[in-house]
Amino acid sequence: MVLPLSNVKVVDLTRILSGPFCTMLLGDMGADVVKVEPPGEGDPIRKQGTIVNGLSTYFASFNRNKRSLVIDLRSAVGKEALEELLSKADVLVENFRPGVLDDMGFSAARLEAINPCLIVASINGYGSTGPYAQRPAFDFIAQAMSGFMSLNGGADDGAMRSGVPVSDLIAGIYAAFGIVSALRARDITGRGQRVEAAMVDSIMSLFAWYASDYLAAGKPVVRSGNDHPITAPYGMFTASDGAIAVAPSTEAVLERFLKEIDLPTLKEDPRFASNAARMANREALNAIINERTARDSQANWISRLNGAGVPCGVVQGLPEVFSDPQTLHREMVLPVEHPGHGIVRMLGFPVKLSNTPCLVRHPAPAHGEHNAEIVDDWQLKSPGLIPPENLKTRA
Repeated sequence: MVLPLSNVKVVDLTRILSGPFCTMLLGDMGADVVKVEPPGEGDPIRKQGTIVNGLSTYFASFNRNKRSLVIDLRSAVGKEALEELLSKADVLVENFRPGVLDDMGFSAARLEAINPCLIVASINGYGSTGPYAQRPAFDFIAQAMSGFMSLNGGADDGAMRSGVPVSDLIAGIYAAFGIVSALRARDITGRGQRVEAAMVDSIMSLFAWYASDYLAAGKPVVRSGNDHPITAPYGMFTASDGAIAVAPSTEAVLERFLKEIDLPTLKEDPRFASNAARMANREALNAIINERTARDSQANWISRLNGAGVPCGVVQGLPEVFSDPQTLHREMVLPVEHPGHGIVRMLGFPVKLSNTPCLVRHPAPAHGEHNAEIVDDWQLKSPGLIPPENLKTRA
């Protein structure tokens, strides 16, 4: 099957998370991703996370649809090998600190001389310019420095990080988006360009109304926990056997919600007549709603409210999410066979294409597994591409 990025050759110099997530997305869309790893242990996350049958499930989940090539980039022959690889590639993705690639001998000018059509994508903490460019950054630091942590939690809570490494992941998504855009631009101009996605920039782009409220009106952030920061009622309410999440996002939906919980005239009360009034009196409003929702069960409210066109759900843990019939129907859990290690269950493809759907073409590779195969497929000649201790016989 022809996939959207079939015949796009990607050289992946990344490790840990943001870069590997980006290149996994490209691989899922059909790109030939060559993961360049150093001799020894390779990408550090091969040894991190939950290890099952000798395989890091963390590594497996972010490195599918890639092939592993071992090159010692500290050596002259290794750099020569990388140069030949880049001369044949469409995309280079790296997540070194700014300047490291230059120090290796691959400055922007050198890369353009090697391959003027090459798209060079950099993922970093703060960007390649500016006063913080040389600072090291991990997701936790990006969440803190970006202001993201200041938005989470309730009014009386301190700053709180997101449970998932959101700055790593969104930077990887933006880098992939930028690469695809640059590939399209190359179709028009015939030349490559540089793409950069910084973790701090990326996470700031998610601020939505927090940014607009502050930048346009100077409004300070008031953390609202599970309540919506600009709409009421909206949040968690009490059923007879637990909590339900309800999102009456417009006046029309709110009226359906109030009718369903037998409060159709509530908006006649001046305290609740407008959104601004409801925001000012949210504690009283929530108490009235909770008294009504406590009269029925979670399951009945989920059925009744969704049936009435009011978005409603329950807070599910991972056991419930990964066994949920909707999750299974959408194939958001994929069982992937890893030879010698068994099946690893991992997240599926979030983007569904009708004619060229994503496929798992390769499980996460063993370290140096594809040295000989890549040399053959890419018609490479440099001896630095096949360290003898990592040479594999092509099946």
